[in-house]
Amino acid sequence: MKSATHVRDILDKLDAQHPGADTELHYANAFQLLVATMLSAQSTDQRVNLVTPALFKRYPNARLLARATEADLEPQIHSTGFFRAKSKALIGMARALLADHAGEVPPSMDALVKLPGVGRKTANVVLGHALHVPGLPVDRHVLRVANRIGIAESDSPEIVEEQLCKALPPDRWTLTSDVLILHGRRICRPKPACEQCAVRDDCDYFDAVVSRPQRATPRLRTPSRAPRRKSAKARRK
Repeated sequence: MKSATHVRDILDKLDAQHPGADTELHYANAFQLLVATMLSAQSTDQRVNLVTPALFKRYPNARLLARATEADLEPQIHSTGFFRAKSKALIGMARALLADHAGEVPPSMDALVKLPGVGRKTANVVLGHALHVPGLPVDRHVLRVANRIGIAESDSPEIVEEQLCKALPPDRWTLTSDVLILHGRRICRPKPACEQCAVRDDCDYFDAVVSRPQRATPRLRTPSRAPRRKSAKARRK
């Protein structure tokens, strides 16, 4: 794994390649971002943004969402996928906010992950973007990009989060996640566009999988012709 200094240098280059990186979810407050992030599991931000305007109009706060039934909620979020599980989690989350936090989104990881349907990734999104508490969400894009480049080494989101946070000051955590997510969506996709990448010269994947095999390919030699056999008549001369 690369040194902390090298990690920061790489992320500086990625910051420059993706200026203005931010979450693509639309929200007006921490409650709305919490709901939107929960809906984004196994869905796209674009799809969630189509659903949430009407949803937020009907349920603008935890108190009103806590009164909803799953039968009410499921048709409204159907297009985001896994709508039954999400409906149950959203209503449970809203009721827990009322019971334990007077309806407000708590500004701590420990409190957030105790809410139904909320894991570290969702909690970090809300902390970093809506509550201004340093957090580094690790989704599938961050996991893939960080391991490919070599700025983290683990299949575990929690370990990758820990490794990146150790290499960076807290005020860079949230932006780093946003930048890596955008890089994973635009450039470092499952089939990466390495020719467009600003850090390919620093990237372990590019060196091992793309560049090195090309350098190591031996030049093919043209086989020499086998000598022609003399005919019996020529041998007798």
